[in-house]
Amino acid sequence: MLGNGSLTVGLNEAGLVHDFYYPYVGLDNLTTARSMDHKIGIWVDDQFSWVDESDWGVYVNFEKDALVSDIQLTNNRLQVALSFNDFVDNELNVFFRQITVKNLADHERTIRVFMHQVFQISRAGRGDTALFVPDEHYILDYKGRCSLLIYGQTAKGEAFDQFSIGNYGIEGKEGTYKDAEDGELSNNAVEHGGVDTVIRCSVELAGNDETKLDYWIVAADSQYNAQKIHDKVKVDTLKTRMQQTRSSWYEWLDTARDELQAMTEAERTIVNKSLMVIKAHTDKRGGIIASCDSSIYNYGRDYYSYVWPRDGAYAMWPLIRLGYTEEPKKFFEFCRDILTTEGYLMHKYQPDRAIGSTWHPLLHGNHTELAIQEDETAIVIYMLGEYLAASKDHEFVDSLYVTLIQPASNFMAEFRDDKTKLPHASYDLWEEKFSTSTYTTAVTYQALLVAADFADMFEFPDDAVKWRAAAVEIAENVKTLFNPDRKAFRKGFLLQEDGSLKFDDTLDVSSMYGVLMFALHDFGFDETKQTLQAIEATLLNSSPSGGSPRYEYDNYFAVDPPYLGNPWFVTTLWLAQYYVRTNSPAKAQALVDWTMSKALTSGVLSEQVNPSDGSPLSVTPLVWSHAELINTLLDLREPR
Repeated sequence: MLGNGSLTVGLNEAGLVHDFYYPYVGLDNLTTARSMDHKIGIWVDDQFSWVDESDWGVYVNFEKDALVSDIQLTNNRLQVALSFNDFVDNELNVFFRQITVKNLADHERTIRVFMHQVFQISRAGRGDTALFVPDEHYILDYKGRCSLLIYGQTAKGEAFDQFSIGNYGIEGKEGTYKDAEDGELSNNAVEHGGVDTVIRCSVELAGNDETKLDYWIVAADSQYNAQKIHDKVKVDTLKTRMQQTRSSWYEWLDTARDELQAMTEAERTIVNKSLMVIKAHTDKRGGIIASCDSSIYNYGRDYYSYVWPRDGAYAMWPLIRLGYTEEPKKFFEFCRDILTTEGYLMHKYQPDRAIGSTWHPLLHGNHTELAIQEDETAIVIYMLGEYLAASKDHEFVDSLYVTLIQPASNFMAEFRDDKTKLPHASYDLWEEKFSTSTYTTAVTYQALLVAADFADMFEFPDDAVKWRAAAVEIAENVKTLFNPDRKAFRKGFLLQEDGSLKFDDTLDVSSMYGVLMFALHDFGFDETKQTLQAIEATLLNSSPSGGSPRYEYDNYFAVDPPYLGNPWFVTTLWLAQYYVRTNSPAKAQALVDWTMSKALTSGVLSEQVNPSDGSPLSVTPLVWSHAELINTLLDLREPR
């Protein structure tokens, strides 16, 4: 993922553009990635090939200290090699590709490079316009307040020599990219509806010689503003913009540099890459997207391109620990703005602060219930405490007291059942079970204590007494969450209408982690240890791939054979964090090494892996996976 907080571009395993978000990170994906990617084609010696065909060797990576791609494509049959340095400009909303074209033959040849674009600006796939602008020699693809300017040139500054504009995906038309396959383009100058475009750059190369092509797409709210940016880029040059963008990433990563010195070089590299993955998913207005990989839509009903307050809080944790302040502050302001008047956060949100989709009903049996996961409210308050401890920014936290801390903490203190004194049922952190879960109980308990400390600090004594008393009542009544027969914390329970409790004794890693991280002293160290032992015996390394699923018989993205569920990086790293805290660093290191071994070549981590062969499953990258890897390595090198 390449991005600057406004324009975000995702490249797939073939190095092709798969996702193109503008003007918010994770909102308004302007590609048609559900059906195809933007293609790149090569014509040489009367032969043509698209680079995603089987005879191309592909290497996809990105630099260890800048969000600039390192992609190598080689076709031995055609005797052509391509290399790409791709980036999104740190200041301008421009996606750049610097392409090195190499002639692997020992004689002179003409090589034609075709760049294909298939945007879907209008959501229905109709109503877009693409046209060639002859005076300035670029392609403009636009609809309403979104204009995309497409341009390419040779190393000599010569603009693309042919183009074609046509229809894609409507009226039975496959796409104008087909026009490239004879090596010539029709120069059709305009089309509307569902459109795609192709440009061609031709180069003459001596044997074993190489040259560079510059290609870019400008995103703006009008043709006028897009052309202003385009003109600036032509003056500055792509090379200069790349140097400036690299320098910007070096400077941003420098904040964390000293804290990473105790790590190995491989660990520092994957931490830096993880930090950049998190940053690329962070909108400049505060929202943090769980994943911008839209391929999940092919397997489900929606994307991960939302702001889950929980995922956002966990994504901010390593940044807070490493000394970053701008991103956490904007995230907390985002949470302040989306908090309901009753004091809770909803399931998930769009980065423009609008509420996201949900599958949580408002009705359970004959009762109206909130469609929320209470832990999402609690973790934000807890993380605000972490931010204050690291930054000492009392003024900022004080500014959020009345608008965020107070209403959220009042809600948590009151959203409890009289019979159990524990949090009222809501959905668990995995978004599946409606219950009073051990994880939610633990994080709510700790959030109330953090809030009480805030109240003392900012001189709200009545709030402090109220919230601390609620936390004490929770701690005094947690015994019901432990199963003495199985010797493990339960997933949770549901309070029935007759006052009885319906227990869910599923073994869930989050139950152990929630108590370990947020309530160990008052919920019980021995009980946590016993839960961990049950997890080791049942879940950890329960499949050939190793690692740990979330819980027993997890069927999300189930494969054949299903084992007990797919290993997740998040839950496996939570176990590593337990080992760090119980003086078993070798066990923790083994799980970190396992995680790093399952990363893609680029260092990108998926959500899950296949239990049989360890291949990535679900969205890739998942921001939360990267956050937990950084946290675990920080724990290992500088234990708290």
